[in-house]
Amino acid sequence: MAIKVRHYSDKTWDAYKIWTNKFQTYTRSKDAQLLNMEDVKGFLSHLAIDKKVSASSQNQAFNALLFLFRHVLEKDFGRIEGVVRAKRRPYIPVVLSREEIDRIIQHLAHPYDLVAKLLYGCGLRLFECLQLRIQDLNFEMKVLTVHDGKGQKDRTVPLPEVLVPELKAQLEKVMRLHREDLAANYAGTFLPGALEQKYKRASRELVWQWWFPAKMLTLVAATQEQRRYHLHETHVQKAITQAVRDSHIPKRASAHTFRHSFASHLLQANYDIRTIQELLGHGDLKTTMIYTHTVRSVTLKEAKSPLDF
Repeated sequence: MAIKVRHYSDKTWDAYKIWTNKFQTYTRSKDAQLLNMEDVKGFLSHLAIDKKVSASSQNQAFNALLFLFRHVLEKDFGRIEGVVRAKRRPYIPVVLSREEIDRIIQHLAHPYDLVAKLLYGCGLRLFECLQLRIQDLNFEMKVLTVHDGKGQKDRTVPLPEVLVPELKAQLEKVMRLHREDLAANYAGTFLPGALEQKYKRASRELVWQWWFPAKMLTLVAATQEQRRYHLHETHVQKAITQAVRDSHIPKRASAHTFRHSFASHLLQANYDIRTIQELLGHGDLKTTMIYTHTVRSVTLKEAKSPLDF
């Protein structure tokens, strides 16, 4: 309940639940009111020393316990000192060439090929792409709007003109499926937050339908209603993994690799790093700076005054 009140994502809820369960196992189901900072320090050190987790996993566990203490147990979360920290290793993302991207897309069937094109063409995260609704694409203004991206932030990115014909064809398919659903008297799509209560008919309106709807309707157990969800992430991930394999590309590429390639190719084309930061929706420029390691830098050795540029 504490997570829902603060509008955290389902992924955050799942991750925090996993770490809380692991913490409970580590403390041998100790009474919640008796939990203290020594338990937290011991657990975090246990993750680094015994489990050898990555720095990001240890940080995620820390955030889960911080949330547990502050918002669930309502106990003071003191300073963490003396914890063995997991080593943060330098990470350079895998980047595909344009030719490799085209080869992979050629091995993808519809609609997975269009998903991959948006991942690369707009630098989207997979969940951002799959959660796009009809109203999020503005063909006249040539803008794609991402709502509730990572960190619940909104942003806009340029809509690739080359994709407009395919997107309009996809729109026709969605409209046809929507008409069939309405004729079958389905309950509508899933809406974010409390919009279902605020706008009673919104779930059945075209503008709220997914760009990539699931093939099958979902039965909501609580109400016994049939609703339409979007294409599942695992289906896209499996399709891309198979396409990479069929393309015989010797790289460990995934759906997120298209986003890495988007940023790296813009940097290679001499786009400003802050512009790339905004397009990716990064809160910290340091996160975007990782892409400076994915492209070859050009060093000018001839000394020259800026006035002569």
